[in-house]
Amino acid sequence: MSEHFDHVPTIDSDEDRARYERGLAVLQAIDGGSAPAVMDALQDIAPALAHHVVAYGFGDIYARPGLDPKQRQLVTLGMLTALGGCEPQLEVHVKTSLNVGLTTTEIVEALIHASGYCGFPKALNAIFVAKKVFAERGLLPVQDDLTPQE
Repeated sequence: MSEHFDHVPTIDSDEDRARYERGLAVLQAIDGGSAPAVMDALQDIAPALAHHVVAYGFGDIYARPGLDPKQRQLVTLGMLTALGGCEPQLEVHVKTSLNVGLTTTEIVEALIHASGYCGFPKALNAIFVAKKVFAERGLLPVQDDLTPQE
């Protein structure tokens, strides 16, 4: 093995614990309860991944001041839609989008907008994820008040 791998980073440093705590605070403020199940599901196979999702994803990235939570969620919805195959994560983020104050119309519009860049199949998959979440919350039908007028 190369000497470059002699030092294996830990996730137990004071800095890593502080990043995790910051990320956990952000996550608890926006999530509405979906994330703990995801983190718990990782504990018996990849607890370090759960740590990194919280510490890096939320403690480092989501906590940055440049975008507000609504803007961050719109970006996330677009990215997960474009990636495709991320429906479980998209479900969590549709719920989070509602938790941070996005409306059903704003979420639907973001997913419709994504169709022009990533295609109808991915946008349809995303819309059906949103529909499932909206149905669970009693938010259907969504009022389409943004249809272009002639």
